Amino acid sequence: MAKNLKLRIAFIHPDLGIGGAERLVVDAALGLQSLGHSVDIYTSHHDKHHCFDETRDGTLSVHHGKFHIMFAHARQLHLTMHLMCTSAHQYDVFFVDQLSTCIPFLRMFCGKRVVFYCHFPDKLLANGAYVEDQRGKNVSILKYIYRFPMDWLEEATTTQADLILANSKFTARVTKSHFSSLRHQLKVVYPGINIAAYTSPIDPSDSDILQVASQRRTLLSLNRFEMKKNAALAIEAFAILRNKDPSTSNVRLVLAGGYDPRLEDNMRTLKSLIELAQFNDLTYNVITPSQSRVSVPSFQKMTLNEPDILFLLNFTTAQRSCLLQAQSTLALLYTPANEHFGIGPVEGMICGLPVLACDSGGPTESIVDQPPDQRTGWLYRPQPSVWAQALKEICNLSETDRKALSQRAQDRARTMFGMEAMAKSLEEVLEEAVSMGPVSRTGMWLVMSAVLWLLVVLIFRYGSFSG
Repeated sequence: MAKNLKLRIAFIHPDLGIGGAERLVVDAALGLQSLGHSVDIYTSHHDKHHCFDETRDGTLSVHHGKFHIMFAHARQLHLTMHLMCTSAHQYDVFFVDQLSTCIPFLRMFCGKRVVFYCHFPDKLLANGAYVEDQRGKNVSILKYIYRFPMDWLEEATTTQADLILANSKFTARVTKSHFSSLRHQLKVVYPGINIAAYTSPIDPSDSDILQVASQRRTLLSLNRFEMKKNAALAIEAFAILRNKDPSTSNVRLVLAGGYDPRLEDNMRTLKSLIELAQFNDLTYNVITPSQSRVSVPSFQKMTLNEPDILFLLNFTTAQRSCLLQAQSTLALLYTPANEHFGIGPVEGMICGLPVLACDSGGPTESIVDQPPDQRTGWLYRPQPSVWAQALKEICNLSETDRKALSQRAQDRARTMFGMEAMAKSLEEVLEEAVSMGPVSRTGMWLVMSAVLWLLVVLIFRYGSFSG
């Protein structure tokens, strides 16, 4: 196809809430839009009170269904059918991420190319957080039989994509090794961020800003409230630091992230973190932005004024920027192990913050740990005592060392992980997909029939309908 031809692109994403995958989709769409392409996002769920600002304020065109179907694959197919029956013909190419079920249907019935962005194979997360070289351990035969249809569906539909992208070399390597039928060479396109959104001025009089602002030195963690994100590591390391280093008595910890009361994992995680704070005799408070529809759960003995730990549920863009930019913020703590990429470290680096992360997965690609004169952060095994020692080093950095590290971190983030870099990489891939021409439907009926048959079985076996 002709170079610089503006494309009409449809993004398909399951749930456009608040999270790393959602941030990537939003920034990818913004980046492609800034290059002159037309972008529409189709999603099965979009709560305007639990989403990123750009999907709510009209910056991006978002189309969503009001589906009562519980089964995620069925929700996506329902959305895909709506898209195919109404506006699919107007797009040049489809960009799909997270859930691959719709891919063969888009190719078969629309005759258009599909690019799939792989965050990480779901089949490798079914038994909890993925740990490389430990696949299959402690997995029962019954669990394997139970998962087999879902795993087959994921692999069969993923391999139908015309081009497959991965968010890191780690994800590309693991996906390739665990999808035996995959013949594609996965291309790595690192998630990029909208740098301007992290460096924009803050209104200090904003009530939401006043909620989180403090003169106390701050350690910051940005993650959804999920068990696999292991925010307990931050609390345990923080407790050790406070007990062993008297000079850190004025340091506070802010744990901020997406929280959905509909999800049991979110509720259990927050409760367990509160209990951990209480166990370590750390004062705490739980807050939400002023416009949030999520009410603060009831916990005993919350400290309203300057707690040791502040739990911030569903932070706003302004609150995030305030915390990342504040002169009092000392470091960003990124606690998940074996994270597929992890946008958190990049967010910290673009704001010049030292980052402390686990020495596995995507952060080993985004953060430079060695040599010390090139360092943008620290990579350590997820052990509280080890992290506490690293935090002590970070808290006691000289002003000269802190400024030098800050500059290195910002330079690396701008060069490798800016939205412009991601958008240009995606543009090249989407143009390549379109240049392949119309999709050949030869041999696709067999795959389509198998996928449809399996979906019917899965919906009635694992899914349910309400309304």
